[in-house]
Amino acid sequence: MSWLRIRELVRKEFIQVLRDKRYRVLLFVSPFIQLLVFGYVVNYDIRNISVALLDYSQTYESRKLVEDFTSSNIFHIRYKVSDDRELDELLLRRKVDMGIKINPDFADIIRKGQTAPIQILADGSMSNMANVRMAYTSSVIGKYNRETIRELYARQLNYAQIDARIRTWYNPNLDSQYFFVPGIVAFLVMFISLLLTSMAIIKEKEGGTMEQLIVTPLKASEFIIAKTIPYIIISLGQMFAIILAAIFWFGIPLNGSILLLFFATCLFLLSTLGTGLFISTISATQQQAMMSTFFFLMPAFFLSGFVFPISNMPEVVQWLTYINPLRYFLVIIRGIFLKGVGLEILWHQYLALAILGTIVFSASISRFKKRLD
Repeated sequence: MSWLRIRELVRKEFIQVLRDKRYRVLLFVSPFIQLLVFGYVVNYDIRNISVALLDYSQTYESRKLVEDFTSSNIFHIRYKVSDDRELDELLLRRKVDMGIKINPDFADIIRKGQTAPIQILADGSMSNMANVRMAYTSSVIGKYNRETIRELYARQLNYAQIDARIRTWYNPNLDSQYFFVPGIVAFLVMFISLLLTSMAIIKEKEGGTMEQLIVTPLKASEFIIAKTIPYIIISLGQMFAIILAAIFWFGIPLNGSILLLFFATCLFLLSTLGTGLFISTISATQQQAMMSTFFFLMPAFFLSGFVFPISNMPEVVQWLTYINPLRYFLVIIRGIFLKGVGLEILWHQYLALAILGTIVFSASISRFKKRLD
């Protein structure tokens, strides 16, 4: 094996990648745009719930309930309507997220010491958001009930109850950025390495230089090494750049070892680079390679647990996630970032990445040798 030949081919590959404007945008602009989108735009934090109010009661009790909602700074009464038709229309046109309907006898029922119903109408077209809004609503109503009981009964009411002392570990404020930003580091490493590697051999074929490389003394193993080294360096460089942005821009804590994260990334790149090489050998054009890459990338994204919990998926689909390397890398990167755990906890994920990476990369090299011959 000649390291001189490998060095020159690596140098040629860097020149080709950095000379192309499309690749420069893909390498230096696209990752940070995606980081900003996932960091600021894609989140489950609800800080503004638009409400339409239909208050048939117009009493002290109903006004106090409305005040409990608005004092939270999460619920905002955008519309005060006069009938059910207006309320339905606002929900239908998505001008509000939720409607509150208070019946005319609301205050009378409460003064009698009975349970007074109110109607909450929520836009369920986005079920996950509707669930969070209902949880906030239940919290406000619970607070109103406790205050109303104290006002109605002068004496102290003691009864058996559970006092829950709730603590949230690793993400005390339940910020979505803590969940999404470490995940986007894993996704971008996969996206860049997979996309660039899938087009590495195709560029040689379309440029007419593949035949020239075959007749040179360059060995197949030297060709593969030289083709993958630039994208390993680029992927690792982007990973460190995005990690720095996550720490210093978004304030995400890195509680674990950066060396363990580097090691996990190298194992993860075995799978992504191997998959990219495989796509490159079965594709005839760069457009075909790009389409094949996205055909692989989207299922890997959705079956990784990046957004949707794997435990909520059908059992058959859960079995499919075991052959997805992104699943294991996400567990590692979130464990290192947020929990600060090491190999004693994450060794199962490291082992799975090593096995998958070895199988995929070896299979891709085997197929490439056949095509090269």
